[in-house]
Amino acid sequence: MRLDGVRKRLEERERSLSPFAVRSSDSSGRAVPEEESPIRTAFQRDRDRIIHTNSFRRMKHKSQVFVAPIGDHYVTRLTHTLEVAQIGRTIARALNLNEDLVEAIGMGHDLGHTPFGHLGERVLNELLPGGFHHSGHSVRIVEVLEKDGRGLNLSGEVVEGIRRHSKSQGTFLDRDAVEGMTLEAQVIRLSDAMAYLAHDINDAIRADIIDIEDLPRGAITHLGRRHSERVNALVTDVIEASWSATGQDSGDEAPVITMSPEFGEVVTEVRNWMFKEVYLPISGTRPGEAALEIVDLLYHHYLEHPEEIPDDFPRVADTAERLAADIVCGMTDGFALSRAESIRPGAFADAFVGRL
Repeated sequence: MRLDGVRKRLEERERSLSPFAVRSSDSSGRAVPEEESPIRTAFQRDRDRIIHTNSFRRMKHKSQVFVAPIGDHYVTRLTHTLEVAQIGRTIARALNLNEDLVEAIGMGHDLGHTPFGHLGERVLNELLPGGFHHSGHSVRIVEVLEKDGRGLNLSGEVVEGIRRHSKSQGTFLDRDAVEGMTLEAQVIRLSDAMAYLAHDINDAIRADIIDIEDLPRGAITHLGRRHSERVNALVTDVIEASWSATGQDSGDEAPVITMSPEFGEVVTEVRNWMFKEVYLPISGTRPGEAALEIVDLLYHHYLEHPEEIPDDFPRVADTAERLAADIVCGMTDGFALSRAESIRPGAFADAFVGRL
């Protein structure tokens, strides 16, 4: 069969990647061994499996920052994901890393987000015993929830990249924070931050929450005034600061994906400013308060009435609390609002009047 050699040819091409890159033929493998595809590498298959899931499709109706926006040009969780993958591939190609691994991690990194973005996540983290974080739930989706409870059986490198993509508020460029991570996973970790900073500034300006002149002085000086300028400045700096990842420069330390100290300070300052001026205040708006109430209501409702969970929903949870979190997390903004209204008619009728 003529197709038999396609994958091998693709794997052969990977030999020219950086000595620090992950090659698909060297993958740690899948939890359940499978016969290899004749035409795709392992990481290409992982990317495709993620893209064809229901969880991936639902992200088009999940909030990024602004709660349940109806404006055509606001970022959603899906468009954010596509921007992260695009930024990641640009960096990976420049540094001669494995683009397919970067893309697979990027496409899957936010599958586990709740309806209403980080607001919903905050509620579940407070209610679910042991807490809740979207990165961990993204792993749960690809490992056990998708495909009717069988999971996607992804390569270990993709799963770990998804698991460790998140960054805490404040400084996030410490070398210790990425210890044990592949360079490809580190690329997505930074691409995620660069993407949401760039487009969240854009959305906040579009929504008249901030003006470009309100940003910290360093943001305009180093990142520019337009969205394209911000993305280009950040990506260019990461490539230059991480050049040792190509293997062309020798050094005593293992390479990491990072920013220059100057840009690192600017990005940290802008992130902290955005948390204070944009992200946190949203929870105090009527839509933000409604989002918190809706997720709380739905979680407790399904905890008390598990019989209302659809029969075709995968029951792979080991506790009633986890099952309630599973069903709520899978909802889009609109579906969550609809279910909440059916449980408590009229309670949220005014919640999103005049929303974006």
